[in-house]
Amino acid sequence: MPINRKPPLDPKSYLAKIGEGRSVTNFAKGQTVFSQGDRADAVYYIQKGKAKVTVVSEQGKEAVVSLLAVDDFFGEGCLAGQSLRISTVMAMTDSVIVRLEKSAMVRLLHKEPEFSEMFMTHVVSRSLRVESDLIDQLFNSSEKRLARLLLLMANYGKETTPEPIIAKVSQETLAEMIGTTRSRVSFFMNKFRDLGFIDYNGHIKVHSSLLNVVLHDQTKSKN
Repeated sequence: MPINRKPPLDPKSYLAKIGEGRSVTNFAKGQTVFSQGDRADAVYYIQKGKAKVTVVSEQGKEAVVSLLAVDDFFGEGCLAGQSLRISTVMAMTDSVIVRLEKSAMVRLLHKEPEFSEMFMTHVVSRSLRVESDLIDQLFNSSEKRLARLLLLMANYGKETTPEPIIAKVSQETLAEMIGTTRSRVSFFMNKFRDLGFIDYNGHIKVHSSLLNVVLHDQTKSKN
């Protein structure tokens, strides 16, 4: 007997119900959505495009801590009492981003139990991703970390259909995200291309065979 499954919820249909407190903005590539230290008073949702999250230390060192894509929420720290942004978010491509004032988001969470459940799943998934990233940094080689990052960027392992073509991202950004040098990233990217795991010519096309690097310890390389 076939199992009837509910179709996945579409966040856009719920966000459209918000009148006051909701705005949609087009961001050009390289444009900042908000900066570290800004007032935290809204939650954001990516309707189109990609963005990156960076932090700057007291010593002025910048690090890329996350990449965001379509259907991702960010800035939800304001719902937990965060008063100032602890990171900067910048559009990596031309993007369409929905801004939801904190009060409007709270009303929606209270009025729509299904949306609230979906949003909670997002928050938990983000937390698990951060935990996985930490474990990855502590125990895996830089080669395996790069392979895992490329697969995540292409949506492998998610419920959505993989998007094998990754928007152009610099080797410097990849290096910052996995904690290694640009020269090491260049070496591994060339190696993955030679092995047929990726096509790399400005844009990156990720093949499912790259999973072999993550699932099997085929590399002896060190950080």
